[in-house]
Amino acid sequence: MTSAGPPNAAASSAGEPLLPVIETTPGHDLLRGVWRENPVLVQLLGLCPALAVTNTVANSLAMGLATFFVLLGSSVLVSSLKRLIPAEVRIAAYILIIATFVTIADMVLAALVPATHKALGAFIALIVVNCMILGRQEAFASKRPVGRAILDAVGTGVGFLIAMVMMGSIRELLGNGSWLGVPVFGQSFEPWIIMILPPGGFFTLGFILLGFGWWEGRKQKRRPGRRPWPHSVVERPEGRVA
Repeated sequence: MTSAGPPNAAASSAGEPLLPVIETTPGHDLLRGVWRENPVLVQLLGLCPALAVTNTVANSLAMGLATFFVLLGSSVLVSSLKRLIPAEVRIAAYILIIATFVTIADMVLAALVPATHKALGAFIALIVVNCMILGRQEAFASKRPVGRAILDAVGTGVGFLIAMVMMGSIRELLGNGSWLGVPVFGQSFEPWIIMILPPGGFFTLGFILLGFGWWEGRKQKRRPGRRPWPHSVVERPEGRVA
């Protein structure tokens, strides 16, 4: 009788795992979502708000902080209740938990910054269906202790906030000539109106991804033999590739 391989690894016909199960550290859980596995710039998740509401830095900050709050609160609750949620209804339970925190965030924004809340419109409610948040609950929070779930949520939320502010800064600077409403380029600057319109979100994200791709390509030339995340290649002693 052959022993079964790790539960999350694909097994070959001989029972040998093709993909090793990597046990992460708390530091890795915290930092991976900030940059190396950034939800917007690497995994391309949560693009609806990233493209729609990043026409100003203020809108980007509000959406990023609201998403951070929802991700952190839902991760804590899902991790705490993971043994009590039946597997058959776990997705529905996760969505209900996420919707609860979205409602809280929506009410807080409406009370504190009504102008920004009005500008964000329906996109606050759409945080409920943000695949980044639901994905972290299913892939991580529901399988890890509360402490690790908090680290993962903080790292992913900060990474999302960084991407939102980065896009919002570029679009507001080029589209309005200002940053957080403060003029930067002076009276002679001619705003690029397209940058504050919906196509500006696609152009901004495309140029950022192009820049990251060029940078990763340069790093890859210095480290031949390995693919960048998430499909790193590991040579086995017998010459096969994992």
